[in-house]
Amino acid sequence: MSESQALTFAVMTDAWRSPVSDYQHYLRYEKQYSTHTLDQYQRQLLEVARFFYDDRDGWLAINGDDIRRYAMSLRAKGLGARTVNLKLSCLRAFFRFLRAYNPHLDNPAQFVKGPKFDKPLPRNLDVEQMHQLLEIDDDDPLAIRDKAMMELMYSCGLRISELVNSNCKDIDLRNGEIRVLGKGNKERLVPVGSKAIAALNAWLKVRGAFIGADPDALFLSKRKTRISVRHVRERMREWGVKQGLSAQVHPHKLRHSFASHVLQSSGDLRAVQELLGHSSLSATQVYTHLDFQHLAKVYDNTHPRAKKQN
Repeated sequence: MSESQALTFAVMTDAWRSPVSDYQHYLRYEKQYSTHTLDQYQRQLLEVARFFYDDRDGWLAINGDDIRRYAMSLRAKGLGARTVNLKLSCLRAFFRFLRAYNPHLDNPAQFVKGPKFDKPLPRNLDVEQMHQLLEIDDDDPLAIRDKAMMELMYSCGLRISELVNSNCKDIDLRNGEIRVLGKGNKERLVPVGSKAIAALNAWLKVRGAFIGADPDALFLSKRKTRISVRHVRERMREWGVKQGLSAQVHPHKLRHSFASHVLQSSGDLRAVQELLGHSSLSATQVYTHLDFQHLAKVYDNTHPRAKKQN
């Protein structure tokens, strides 16, 4: 490892270290980003600082040509278009923050375009596949728990972090709703469907045997602790295989399936946005492409002038 690669913010000059420290404080306390997200931002910025450390005196000395040179170096390493664009997006946000305190500063990353890439549509399970996945008749307590988790995720479009962080007090089975704490500590109230309510009632009857160090957690592991993100992913992957699905099952796929199925049925993009907890409608609009695919398939199968001639 070279001296440059070994550099950390702790040994860099204040011109490199202080702006990042201020930005981390802003992201943590004002934007309320998670520890994982904070670590990702710091890792990206440290990589940039290492790249320029030997020939620039600090962040304020970096210009647009420097950012282009950095982007070209990423492509030369063979990094994909998505990765390069994510790194540039991080830099744009960081320099926007710096500009708030240095009005004379231009954002050097603002007009640097990353490589183009085709944004893949989120993959989802169709309605029949969802029925196949959730037809679990096993009376084993862990199977009852897993069915309740998957029913709740599909019923409410929950993120996996929202699922594992849910507590018993958050859910109101009588009124069929759950209070969810999403990204940025934004709270939303989401309706819970009858199938999920039935599955949750079955789980709550056996949940007592799993109560241990975290008695408030809605979903618990056999170790009597709050179930982890990794454990949920493993269990859902296993159930996909057990239930004979050809497509791999993971938590985010259930969220995608919820969004696309509700949109196909209602056509109400704003409602889907609220249910998913998206702060911006643009984050939800990707599902309009899924909806169009569904409509195009219906058109091809039903319209007299769309059918292929023999």
